[in-house]
Amino acid sequence: MEQWPPADDAALGAELRAALGDAGEVPEEHLRAARAAFAWRTVGAQPTVAELVFDSACEPGAVATRSAGSTRNLSFRGGPIVVEIEIGGTGIVGQLSPVDGGRVSARTANGTYEETSVDAVGLFSLGLPPPGPVQLHARSGGFSVVTDWVCLR
Repeated sequence: MEQWPPADDAALGAELRAALGDAGEVPEEHLRAARAAFAWRTVGAQPTVAELVFDSACEPGAVATRSAGSTRNLSFRGGPIVVEIEIGGTGIVGQLSPVDGGRVSARTANGTYEETSVDAVGLFSLGLPPPGPVQLHARSGGFSVVTDWVCLR
């Protein structure tokens, strides 16, 4: 067994190169986790959580299995911002109020899957969400909110 730590910097460098040379590929799930952790670098500037205040799927008489042509409506409120969305067969349409421009992004546990701007009357449109929980992040007029995680499909 050789002396540890090595007696000089050159020997230590050689030892480290040998150890790192066999590292192999980083698994994709580790890369996704690292990217998600990196997104938390601005945790001090967290947005307000917009809580679910209405879900048409919870209304009396709502059908548990929706037909392809039916829609689901949800409303979220966080501070002064209200986010209302309708999920249909082609995606999400929504409105952000009060109207002051802004952007809306949708993300899953694997990260953002789509982002769009809000038009002059607060409307936005996003593609069909992937299966599993989704969270919307809305920024408008100096305010920033994130919705509760919800399964939209």
